[in-house]
Amino acid sequence: MELQQMRYVAAIAETGSFTRAAERCLVVQSALSHQVARLEKELGARLFERNSRMVRLTDAGRAFLPAAQQAVDAAERARAEVAATVGEVSGRLAIGTIPTVAAVDLPAELGRYRVRYPRVHITVRSGSSEDLVEEVRAGSLDLAFLGVLPGFRPKGVRDMELATDELVAVVAPGHPLARAPEVDLARLAEETFVDFAEGSAARSQSEEAFQAAGLARQVAFEVTGVEFLAAFVRNGLAVGMLPSAFVAELPGVCRLSVRDAPARVERLAWGRFRPSPAAGAFLAGLGVTPGRGRADGAGG
Repeated sequence: MELQQMRYVAAIAETGSFTRAAERCLVVQSALSHQVARLEKELGARLFERNSRMVRLTDAGRAFLPAAQQAVDAAERARAEVAATVGEVSGRLAIGTIPTVAAVDLPAELGRYRVRYPRVHITVRSGSSEDLVEEVRAGSLDLAFLGVLPGFRPKGVRDMELATDELVAVVAPGHPLARAPEVDLARLAEETFVDFAEGSAARSQSEEAFQAAGLARQVAFEVTGVEFLAAFVRNGLAVGMLPSAFVAELPGVCRLSVRDAPARVERLAWGRFRPSPAAGAFLAGLGVTPGRGRADGAGG
């Protein structure tokens, strides 16, 4: 069993195609297919089901992939660690972020980082705070920017607070509240809402504020992205609540301060163990000393 074969399996699983995997790995497809066939023969099981329309992992392939990916990642990490000893930062940097991150100008930070460390392969994935914490804990993300309730501490990772903000109401320009400088939760509870998925940290920031005030509201529209939420607001279908620092960048909506506004805290989370050279360099650029972040040893 060879490391390159594991790289091929991981690439096929990710792209869903032998052709695209070969392009990614810079090898001709026939050579890639031959190596996968050799590996399947050695393992005594087929790793992929393939026909003219699709490629997907078999049960054996799904069992094999996590360990294969760990081996590939470990090899890349070893190579990056050696390069770092002579002052060359390379490898991968995998970042997760909530869509409403405002404490850090992430594209600008990554632009500066790319200029300084051009050999690092950067990926960014947007998602919910809950999912991002789990991926940092599992090692599939190096670090993540979160938006959570005050007092929330992600478990099994190191983390630090970046900023505290309040939610504001967002309405369409033609809405009766559009010219009001401020609104209270009781008045907002009369409106139809668009919000994020029930149970998510993004939803709980507003949900808990209404519950604490003894108010019920109607959330008729559930979305996963900020732009989709803003589209419902712009078209007069609903009102929403978003972090004030983020709304400043959102066109086509009017913002109102909210009395007794829900609070939102942005946190940065990274792994409990020593970060890779690429991740360590990014954290250092943010002024973060990796070993000094708060670490909760609890799992789950």
